[in-house]
Amino acid sequence: MTQTELYNALDYVNHSREKRLKMANLVLEKPNLIKPLFAIAFTADDPISSKACWVMEFAATHKLAYIYPYLNEFTLGIGKLHLDSSVRPVAKICEHLITAYFSRTKNEAQRQIKEKHLERITTACFDWLIGDHKVAAKAYSMTALYLLGKKYSWIHPELQMVLEQNYAQGSAAYKARARRTLAKLK
Repeated sequence: MTQTELYNALDYVNHSREKRLKMANLVLEKPNLIKPLFAIAFTADDPISSKACWVMEFAATHKLAYIYPYLNEFTLGIGKLHLDSSVRPVAKICEHLITAYFSRTKNEAQRQIKEKHLERITTACFDWLIGDHKVAAKAYSMTALYLLGKKYSWIHPELQMVLEQNYAQGSAAYKARARRTLAKLK
């Protein structure tokens, strides 16, 4: 399947779990589709890019290792995204990557994720947390940043300050996740 054929196939994906899973399974069966999927996902202003991000999230949730060969492309691309429908699934992938990286059990993520990847994810997560994004992207960012703060001492004070400043105007879901994160920080 070419990138153009993948692009056309993504046009039929919608919000339904069934269609996203069907396309993700196709990608999981043919890992050579990961690279063109990333190329489509990081075409920031194209509505099809959001659909590629949804599929990427489903695929990463089932087989995170498929992203490892493309960590440079992934971490360079995440900062370009601004559509909420793209940011949310990519923020969740970042949370998966960081959770795997900080796992107590030795795993491949710890070998594959490099300092530059962590720095790019940190920047993107702070951007999503501070920016005008929906609560899901902010929640995934809180988790990732909390874990990243175990490695980078400057993150926890910054995270605490952002959460405290934005707490009053946050939604109920934002406040709930912020309370949990703040409790861990204290």
